Amino acid sequence: MSKKNREELRELGQFWTPKWIAEVMVAYFLDGKQKELFDPAVGAGAFYVALKELDKKRQIKFYGTDIDQDVVNGAFKDKIFDGRSLIEIRDFIKEPPAKKFPAIIANPPYIRHHRLSANTKKLLRQISYKYAGFDIDGRAGIHIYFLIQSLGLLENGGKLSFIMPSDTCEGVFAKKLWNWIGNNYCIERVITFESDATPFPNIDTNAMIFFISKNPKQPVFEWVRVKKESDQLLGYMLNKGCVFPDLEIIERNIEEALFTGMSRKPTEKSQYKYRLSDFARVIRGIASGANDYFFITKQMSEELEIPNKYLKLAVGRTRDVEGNTIAFSDMKKLERKGRPTLLLSLDNQRKEDLPKSLRDYIEVGEKNNLQHKALISTRNPWYKMEKRESPKFLFAYLGRRNARFVMNQAGVIPLTGFLCVYPLSDDKKFIAKLWQILNDPKTISNLKLVGKSYGSGAVKVEPRSLANLPIPEEVVMRVGIEPICTKEHQNTLFEFAYS
Repeated sequence: MSKKNREELRELGQFWTPKWIAEVMVAYFLDGKQKELFDPAVGAGAFYVALKELDKKRQIKFYGTDIDQDVVNGAFKDKIFDGRSLIEIRDFIKEPPAKKFPAIIANPPYIRHHRLSANTKKLLRQISYKYAGFDIDGRAGIHIYFLIQSLGLLENGGKLSFIMPSDTCEGVFAKKLWNWIGNNYCIERVITFESDATPFPNIDTNAMIFFISKNPKQPVFEWVRVKKESDQLLGYMLNKGCVFPDLEIIERNIEEALFTGMSRKPTEKSQYKYRLSDFARVIRGIASGANDYFFITKQMSEELEIPNKYLKLAVGRTRDVEGNTIAFSDMKKLERKGRPTLLLSLDNQRKEDLPKSLRDYIEVGEKNNLQHKALISTRNPWYKMEKRESPKFLFAYLGRRNARFVMNQAGVIPLTGFLCVYPLSDDKKFIAKLWQILNDPKTISNLKLVGKSYGSGAVKVEPRSLANLPIPEEVVMRVGIEPICTKEHQNTLFEFAYS
């Protein structure tokens, strides 16, 4: 089979299914009712290998499609496929089969929305409308549309087994998507994984397996958390035994799961009296559109002779902030390391009104066609920078380290590696108390209720989601901080899963 580098795999969204997971997913169909199994992203044939292993009587025919001729050819060369299989080179999204299926299985390609062309996004919207009757937020990856189209191709009583990233349940599109699925299909089982058991240990996302049938919805389903890789998960799927210490198995109410988010452990519907928006407002950091150009080092600013009044002290990477505070001394350390610490921050001045050194630098950008980049091209003039007041707190929302709030003692402006948190009061006592509640372990623990979960326990929280972060009432009472605005939030049911 041909080898691909990491970037090629990302372009095609290819992440191969491990044998132990493929067998678990195939086991869902071994009840004697399904006579054909369809895989819309067959790849190297992991599910067919599992089917041959588990379906000893060879009762189930296999049909697979894929767009990667090289991978499919490699599987034929390795004698993965045989006479019980039909494999086609076909784009499932653009040219789906003109029939429905009793069983569908897939590890769909994981291609993020920013890698999709405008024409592809238009087609994906059409797929969403065709099967679900509504549009999906443009930030949904192509795997979401594989799921929607596959559900649309299920026969009545048919069964579907998909392995997907946890953002399937946590993205901005999740509430609408899962309400549609929950009302039109039967969610039978959902399997999640602790970090030690992840099927894709080198990929920065958490995997989930969904077992869904085209039957009337049921009030409960089985939610499973896998603690470590073992044969117990397959035993559970095959109903072999009743004691599985490597698994946490919960009978879960469907309404609660849709409310909480199926990637998260069950919770009770609760009324949260306080959320972060009662104490602060949240805005994303600055998106420069070209950090290599706008975000520069102190040495570079001196070499270019850019006047200081056009520069703002800034921080870009979460790993450039080592602790929970950032001071001027930290910025000096970054300077000495040769890290960029200055953001070129121009208004809408005409180029001819700027100093010659800046005019020359702008011309360098124009020669490199920066003015035509997607984000930059929306600005007039193109070199005009977004504005932010220096926030009291930065929120490091995604990184190898745990998400955290950072006290901004240096008065820096953050780029998009951070969120800006602005207290609703300038009172020093209020700010000090807010710092206490932000760093309380119970508050930090609630980040998982509003964020997207990634590998190794990392959590990504978007601005609107962070504003909805629940602040435990006991923490507020203990610290003695008064919320600034409570009327609109008081006694409001907090839908933390889909903010």
